[in-house]
Amino acid sequence: MKVSDRRRLPRVELDIPVFGLGCAQMGNLYRVTPYDEAKATFDAAWNADVRYFDTAPYYGFTRSELRLGTMLGEHAREDYVVSTKVGRVMTPDASVGDHENDFVDPLPFRPVFDYTYDGIMRSFEASQSRLGILAPDILYVHDIGAAQHGDEHDHYWNQITTGGGFRALENLRREGSTKAVGLGVNDAEIINQTMDVFDLDIAMLAGRYTALEQGSLAVLDRCVERGVGVVIAGVFNSGLLAGNRKFNYADAPAHLLERVDVLDGMCRDAGVSLPAVALQFAAAHPAVVSVVSGARNADQIKSNIAWFEESIPVSIWKDLQGRGIFVDGTPLPTGDRP
Repeated sequence: MKVSDRRRLPRVELDIPVFGLGCAQMGNLYRVTPYDEAKATFDAAWNADVRYFDTAPYYGFTRSELRLGTMLGEHAREDYVVSTKVGRVMTPDASVGDHENDFVDPLPFRPVFDYTYDGIMRSFEASQSRLGILAPDILYVHDIGAAQHGDEHDHYWNQITTGGGFRALENLRREGSTKAVGLGVNDAEIINQTMDVFDLDIAMLAGRYTALEQGSLAVLDRCVERGVGVVIAGVFNSGLLAGNRKFNYADAPAHLLERVDVLDGMCRDAGVSLPAVALQFAAAHPAVVSVVSGARNADQIKSNIAWFEESIPVSIWKDLQGRGIFVDGTPLPTGDRP
């Protein structure tokens, strides 16, 4: 499998590259990423034939969209696929601090959740300006659901249902302002809930379908039935499967560290790398059209690409499944699907 391979969305005439660059680090996630470093990451990805780029207004409080838009502006529009997100209106606010919501030195725009018709449209129009792109290929609703909002979930769910948020997405899709609309979330259940009330084209699921956890398997299976394409992000579970000690954006608990050490040992014994297993496993489910991975510098994206394209014999996948790494019924790579 090559990063330049493409898969067609079931409901939309859009071929998505099977590997994409997530651009949260362009927004100074966890630490400052100088522009030159972010540009070198982008260039390394582009030179390796990566052609899908995902961003959001929330990343760096607009910094990521601004940077990515500048970089994409050097290339022909038909040569890449780009996605961004709605659901937060970025409001000018001089009180934004030096370190907020895991972003260092964010720009002075406060994210305010707003899933109403007006909120979705305002967010989309601002993203058009920042990216310099009139019609992003994919538009995700960012961080809707009880996992994000807790006791306020009903309030925000009402905004997107009775308040017109889904209607805004439908209008943008119908008029051609975007080709595909969906959700960008960390919780599989809200994808399930949304499929009951709105015709999703696509869903980005971060951190919930990985070599470490497959609790979302039933939802991905339902996405196949409903013709909803899935983009998997967070395949390293915030880096835990790629050598650091984070899980879900926080320090990993001891029991997960121990489990990853065991899994890493199995991979080493088999002669493959754990990050390669993590990336390729996520791409194997028939619902999945792409895997998006973040990178802070050129060396990281080059490593991610090498892991994604690393040759792993089918026998190793079967052995890992036989040792209980993946839940029963989990699709594994076979080498037959690009």
